[in-house]
Amino acid sequence: MLAPAVSLWMDQTEHLRVSRESVRAPLDVDVAIIGAGYTGLWTAWYLKQHAPELNIAIFEAQHVGYGASGRNGGWLLGRILGEEKMLAGWPEPERGALMAELKGIPDSVEQVLVQEGIDCGYRKGGVLTCAARYPEQQQWLLDELKALYAHGHSEEDYRLLSAHELSQQLRMHQAYGAIYSPHCATIHPAQLALGLATSLERKGVRIYEDSRVQAWRKGVLTVAGHPVCAQWVVPCVEGYATETKALRDYQLTVQSLQIATEPLSVSQWDEIGLHNGQAAHESSRQVTYFHRTRDDRLVFGARGSYRFGGKLREQFRLTEDEVKLRRDLMLDLFPQLAKTPISHGWGGNLGMTRHFRPYMLCDEAGGVACAGGYGGEGVGASYLAGRTLADLILKRDTLLSRAPWVVRNQSLRKALRRWEPEPLRWLGYSAVIAAFSYEDAVLANPRSSALRRKLSSKAAAGISRLMSPEFKVG
Repeated sequence: MLAPAVSLWMDQTEHLRVSRESVRAPLDVDVAIIGAGYTGLWTAWYLKQHAPELNIAIFEAQHVGYGASGRNGGWLLGRILGEEKMLAGWPEPERGALMAELKGIPDSVEQVLVQEGIDCGYRKGGVLTCAARYPEQQQWLLDELKALYAHGHSEEDYRLLSAHELSQQLRMHQAYGAIYSPHCATIHPAQLALGLATSLERKGVRIYEDSRVQAWRKGVLTVAGHPVCAQWVVPCVEGYATETKALRDYQLTVQSLQIATEPLSVSQWDEIGLHNGQAAHESSRQVTYFHRTRDDRLVFGARGSYRFGGKLREQFRLTEDEVKLRRDLMLDLFPQLAKTPISHGWGGNLGMTRHFRPYMLCDEAGGVACAGGYGGEGVGASYLAGRTLADLILKRDTLLSRAPWVVRNQSLRKALRRWEPEPLRWLGYSAVIAAFSYEDAVLANPRSSALRRKLSSKAAAGISRLMSPEFKVG
């Protein structure tokens, strides 16, 4: 059994953490941010950029980066979940400008890292979406590429690679090809969170740890038993929305789980590739993702779980079955790692909206600004959200404040669709996972008949459609 830990990333940065005080008395601030993860940190950073005189405090129940910001897979993507649907029909030239903003997320983050002297292992090597375990994935890649080009992307953004071309970057057991996009960087997640926190404190932002927000309403929070008055309340809780009464029905908590190998040798990496900091995943509904860390480990994650009622998972000591699933998927791609020890296993809570896309909301009348629903693309999406929330709070008329994922002058109740009540949520999730797992098992078996392969994929696609935003129960 692997040793318990917040994550590999937090283990590696334990020596960098500083002790921050908790709230011990009433406070009066301009902006009260709930949560010291990426969304809260980036929101504070951009507020200080545009209005350095603001009195800002961040309240964190645990410590900086404790949530998904210190547990994620280290991908900084230049896209957000569901962007194609949200930008469809959006007028030019704003549509093109917003697409450019999304693709430019990694470069924009790098500018801040250089400016603030934050070393978080940033490497922009792009991302590979691979057909690597069964032939159906080749057609999925072609379908995906067709949709990307229809959306307005070009070959400079997404390029089809043959098996030989892919092998120049990444070598897997039986790869058929891939789509390559340059719009992705890899980072050390905890170093980014801790670096942003240090930068903010230099700018005068107060960060309180071990300071749980017990309640909040317009203009007033109760933090660790003390009242905090604020003109703006900015809940940045993402996967911890279930602990917040105002958000729990709109932002469902799910988990994603990862493992990490011991550092691999030079010869092993020469055999695998990934020499330029590329992120990679294989095109399947198992949602695998992996990359090479700066200390030469392979970090490998896959689709996680959902707990009845959207209950948080606090203990991420992975079970043997959870480790085995990810290790088996990893060995399907890299069988030469069969004898390589797994050093870490961890996971995190993330948030999903019923529309399966992120939102950035400003309720000026209620004095609330918030964002969430990033799915698995939260490193880049949270950066975008922080910039956007700062613009909305400061009433700046910008391209980002007018984006289609922004909701202005509405409450959460009016802006977001509620998730169905239990047990429908759990039954729906369980059915989807069962269908996806069955499809993957059938397609990964070369002895499966053509009919069985076709029916398994049709079933998986059909059940997935039942969970789409357009589908309503009753």
